[in-house]
Amino acid sequence: MLVNDLRPGNTFLYDGNIFVVLENSFSKTGRQQGKVSLKVKNLRTGARVDLTFTGGDKVDKALIEKKDMQYLYNDGNICMLMDTETYEQVEIPSTKLEWELKFITDGTLVKLTEYNGEILGITIPEKMELTVTEVEPAVKGDTTSGAQKKAVLETGIEITVPLFIKEGEKIIVNTNDGKYYGRAN
Repeated sequence: MLVNDLRPGNTFLYDGNIFVVLENSFSKTGRQQGKVSLKVKNLRTGARVDLTFTGGDKVDKALIEKKDMQYLYNDGNICMLMDTETYEQVEIPSTKLEWELKFITDGTLVKLTEYNGEILGITIPEKMELTVTEVEPAVKGDTTSGAQKKAVLETGIEITVPLFIKEGEKIIVNTNDGKYYGRAN
């Protein structure tokens, strides 16, 4: 596969690792050959890196298998998932899911990602509905536009929310950046 054809969401093998494209850009100046710049995520380590290729370079496509799973629990060391069709249970080290664990609760439906039988991790929905368990009191008279306060959600993650959000309220959080998205219906 040509690097020029890589788009966000595509997976490929490079330098012994499996990457997913997050962003891509192409630049060409004068008579020089074009350069393809990619922001990618290493699916084995979770690290986000920038890669630059010369236009026309080739990489191998990685076929990632995804299975519907239900997140059951985390005991601190391992996360337990269950296949929603076969009821087979799968263990994943908690360290592989540090980011995702900030947004999922018991029973959340996720997608298990595998490459040739190697478990890479899970994919979670882009937006998750979570309950606010603690919130700072709003400061009376603080009416500047866009004023924010800290809130702790049911999963333990701390985010900033608008002043009108109260304890016990359900909100929607963007799982890509961990930011408040809006109130839940």
